Amino acid sequence: MFVHCVPFNSVGMMLNCIGLDSCVIPLRHRGLFLVQTTDFFYPLGRITCANVLSDLYAMGVVDCDNMLILLGIPKDISDKERDVVATNFLDGFKDTATEACTAIRGGQTVRCPWLLLGGVATSVCSANEMATVDGARPGDVLLLTKPLGGQVAVNAYEWLKRGNSHVQELRLNKSRVVRAYQQVVEQMCRLNRNAARMTLKYGTHASTDVTGFGILGHADNLAKVQKAEVQFIIHTLPIIDYMAEISKTMGNGFNLFSGTSAETSGGLLIAIEKEKAKHLSTELEQLDGFPVWLVGDVVSGSRGAVIAEDVKIVSVASRIHLV
Repeated sequence: MFVHCVPFNSVGMMLNCIGLDSCVIPLRHRGLFLVQTTDFFYPLGRITCANVLSDLYAMGVVDCDNMLILLGIPKDISDKERDVVATNFLDGFKDTATEACTAIRGGQTVRCPWLLLGGVATSVCSANEMATVDGARPGDVLLLTKPLGGQVAVNAYEWLKRGNSHVQELRLNKSRVVRAYQQVVEQMCRLNRNAARMTLKYGTHASTDVTGFGILGHADNLAKVQKAEVQFIIHTLPIIDYMAEISKTMGNGFNLFSGTSAETSGGLLIAIEKEKAKHLSTELEQLDGFPVWLVGDVVSGSRGAVIAEDVKIVSVASRIHLV
């Protein structure tokens, strides 16, 4: 995905910014904008819905007015398999939509060679219901609302299930892998809605969600669309417990330490004044029950992002207790 933006409009919002995942379209009704995003993701309905909504939340848009479900059913599964799989996916999607205080009012189901589940999220809002996404300035700090390492955890869990040779080669600790996987599923299902509320309340300067490009990829995309000539320096990587060890054993497996390991329904990366960062973090931790990490700095530069040479790896302990 490449970043290309049309000029700033009269309210200072960037419109149709490919790379920020949501489009912002001025409507014919004065003062109103349409904010819309779409996404396709497998495997779980709850995660898919949270992932779709996350692009709105990254814009500071708290309220979604409508959702559509997009479902692709494989041609080679039986009717019974179809009914079980489709029902479970749709129920998960609907449950998360309800949690987000929105409703599903349509969609499309098709037959295709593989299983697909995605959605469309739409909000009609005024300019003051959207956060600033292009106002980062030198002296700001970067916050991250969910830890990294999801791709490593999901793959390690799949290796366990399939008896992959990596299990023996890497001498994986099975209980730690299962615990990490369960933690990842929990955080992927968690909405970024409260984080979106905080971007509006504290007047953050820029924000995006961390998904398929990894923290560095999305930080770089965000830096490219800032009004000021800034650079994002990521000095800390909060990583789910045991995932850094697995990646290190593999020689930076999944590019975790270089910041390009993909996440799904990841946290928000937020640029904010240093003086406000602690207050936002404390309040969001109280709302969600999970920590927020200070992961970087905004400095003068050429609109890009880098991982610091002396980047600090922070292990994030799981709250999951296996029985």
